[in-house]
Amino acid sequence: MKEHNETSRTETPRTRRRFLQAAAAAGIVGVAGCNTPGGDGTDTETEADSGGDGTGGSAPEQIGSGRSPFGDRELSGVSMSEMPDLEGELTLYSGRGQALVGELVGFIEDRYPDLTIRPLYNTAAELVSQIQTEGQNSPVDVFYSVNAGALGALAQRDRTQELPQEVLEFVPQNFRAPDGHWIGTSGRARSIPYNTDTFSESDIPDSIIAFPETSAFDGELGWAPTYSSFQAFITAMRILEGDEATREWLAGMQELGVSQYGDEFQVARAVADGEISAGLTNHYYIQRVLARRGLGAPLRTTFTQNDAGAVFNVAGACVLDTAEDSTLAANFVRHLLSAEAQDYFARTTFEYPLVPEVEPIGRLPTIDELNPPEDIDLSQLADLEGTIDLLRETGVL
Repeated sequence: MKEHNETSRTETPRTRRRFLQAAAAAGIVGVAGCNTPGGDGTDTETEADSGGDGTGGSAPEQIGSGRSPFGDRELSGVSMSEMPDLEGELTLYSGRGQALVGELVGFIEDRYPDLTIRPLYNTAAELVSQIQTEGQNSPVDVFYSVNAGALGALAQRDRTQELPQEVLEFVPQNFRAPDGHWIGTSGRARSIPYNTDTFSESDIPDSIIAFPETSAFDGELGWAPTYSSFQAFITAMRILEGDEATREWLAGMQELGVSQYGDEFQVARAVADGEISAGLTNHYYIQRVLARRGLGAPLRTTFTQNDAGAVFNVAGACVLDTAEDSTLAANFVRHLLSAEAQDYFARTTFEYPLVPEVEPIGRLPTIDELNPPEDIDLSQLADLEGTIDLLRETGVL
């Protein structure tokens, strides 16, 4: 899905969100979002996933309901009702789009009558740049990012502060900064969507490097090289395999006649349509197609093992050094780890919840059953300059 002038700055004053109240009364609150590539190479989630593929689909239910297109489920984790109340004014810079997370931000604000949230939505990269330009005059309390790289960039520039231990302990150590200066709130895994009319899971290599050597994929693969998560995946390959091996892999994929798409939702949809038989995408695009078309669609997910093709990245949040009320800011981040918020991420984006008690939605392995590469610092994946150069040199871009 393409975004339509949605990456411009959007400042939203506090309202009582009449739409939220009306929809809650009807019992159907929520939006589903899609990640589309921003011009700065970051995931920009700014447009509601409205079912434009003509397959229908069902809207997520009220926040905290546990209802999804794949059936009802019980909420797990710590409820917002068990967390400290939020009171005061909070400025939120969000690199996740309003169409995707604005509903959740509004839900949290409406829950507390003495809370005012002032969100500013833009791409993660532009918000990092803005925070640096604003310096100590920045009004921001919490930065909410679509990727760990942007969080790491601020932490490396000493613009963040350590989160309280009671917040950090919500997620495993590998999904937060070693020094506690940022924490993941939801995750996405690189994956292989495949068409079950053409392939079985055993036909798909468990090594991403093996794909160009697999003749069965000749003319059958799709990718979206302008999409930032693809570029982060190539960055991971450069880190793990080296530039020369990555160059050879890209050339081999092109020799296979890999088809190029504008974004990874299009890749997953093309696999389901039989236009191609397999592809390279984030895992949740497959789930979104299945949520619309039903589990009878000839589309399934598999994963490579312990390599760049299995990178697991996170969206997350940090408290800025300019936060006027650090306790309020940290407690807001805590609310993003609540049972209601984790369920929201699972149902609206089909991302992986990072709180261990909350399981993903759909036919997905748990995080513990995935096998991502161990020797990757997620903050490194924001260093895309060499990757862009390599993609251009090989004619991929």
